[in-house]
Amino acid sequence: MAEREAEHRRIVVETPNARREVEHTEAVRHSDNGISGAALAAIVVGVIALAAILILFMMNQQQATNDNLAAQQQPNTTIVEQPAQQQPPVIVQQPATTTQPAPVIINPATGGSTATSTSDDVNVQAAIDKKLSDDSTLSGLGITATVLNGKVTLMGVVKTEALKAQVERAVRNVKGVKSIDNQISVG
Repeated sequence: MAEREAEHRRIVVETPNARREVEHTEAVRHSDNGISGAALAAIVVGVIALAAILILFMMNQQQATNDNLAAQQQPNTTIVEQPAQQQPPVIVQQPATTTQPAPVIINPATGGSTATSTSDDVNVQAAIDKKLSDDSTLSGLGITATVLNGKVTLMGVVKTEALKAQVERAVRNVKGVKSIDNQISVG
């Protein structure tokens, strides 16, 4: 039901020359079937929450759609197993140093005189180093020779089997060499 009320106002208007009073009457109608402020606030909060939930739901759906498209667009991967191929060895060749002789490894021998075998090994080592450095073909190969009790171990890398054999022949002709362990690699 609507209630009617009459609202009376009295307004005083002052001007520099005069003062007058005006009476104003207005009919105001109040309705009982309106919505209170608290109810209106609850409705607005509910609508905002619903809108936020809908936006999040749509964004989630869009992300799921993008994920599905990305999964469908990935190319099929075929794995083919091939037998492993043997890689060639990596060989690092170092030039021979002519200023220092190769190291001499001295192990005490069981029985006999160690001083004699050590001095023999030093002499053989010096002769081998001189022989390899004096030969123009062999001096640039970077071959290392070590002597222990007359046994010579050759190490290094050469380009051909012929060079490997040439180094071994040159060392075998040195006086005092009893045996040769040729560990030179061809590469």
